[in-house]
Amino acid sequence: MPTLDSVADSLYGLDPGGFIAARTEYAAQARESGDRELTAAIGRLRKPTVAAWLVNLLARERVDELGVLLELGDALRTAQRTLSGQDLRTLSAQRRQVISALEKDVAELASERGRNVSESALREVAQTLNAALADPAIADRVRAGRLDAIIEPSGIGDLGGFGDLSSAPLSVVPERTDARYERTAGRADRAAERAELNEATAVAEGARRAVEHARTTATEADEELARHEAEVAALQEKLLHAEQQRKFARRAVAAAKKDVTAAEREAAAAEAAVVRLERRHSPE
Repeated sequence: MPTLDSVADSLYGLDPGGFIAARTEYAAQARESGDRELTAAIGRLRKPTVAAWLVNLLARERVDELGVLLELGDALRTAQRTLSGQDLRTLSAQRRQVISALEKDVAELASERGRNVSESALREVAQTLNAALADPAIADRVRAGRLDAIIEPSGIGDLGGFGDLSSAPLSVVPERTDARYERTAGRADRAAERAELNEATAVAEGARRAVEHARTTATEADEELARHEAEVAALQEKLLHAEQQRKFARRAVAAAKKDVTAAEREAAAAEAAVVRLERRHSPE
């Protein structure tokens, strides 16, 4: 018999369109087994919004990338506590790059499942990820992959409590020897580089597809032109033949008209001869 955890893991990995039917099936199984408490608990599981489902997809399909982002939250909070403006600016830039890469990833994951993601859904995904950066408890919920709704950042703007980091002041802080911070920053750098590489690869792939499409279009146009030229050549040959037939017909008509004229003259002469003969032999 499944547990509530296993049921929740299964349900929140499903497309929202299939959630209700699957939840009903699980509840029916629990009811048949006589477990009323599990039946009620399954019935209380709420259908996720599309944006929440997208975040759950990241938790399942992009574990490492999501882990890099959430570790950045620890580093950002540490930098904020020590008022390290340089660290804040560096980590904030990395945060934006990693979130941007995750937004592209989640759009691809949804597309693989037959879903087109709206701009508003992507914004809600980003809001939830920023909220997870600011609050470790929210980060744990995001990692679990069982969200049923988005989570709004509790801080300023959309930065989840870190405010506007672009103009954070510099301050003198002790040289950092925290190995965990260094690992986090290094992973974030690699994630940002990977995101940049993925973007460049996507652009190159798009360009290659465009070239291939242009070549295919050109080939089809050449083939179409060849067909039309063949049709024109055939029509020109037919036209030439028709012109020759017309000339022959005109000559035949002219000859026939001459024959008619000559025949008419001969007929007239014959008629005249008949008249003369009749007059000559008629009694007076």
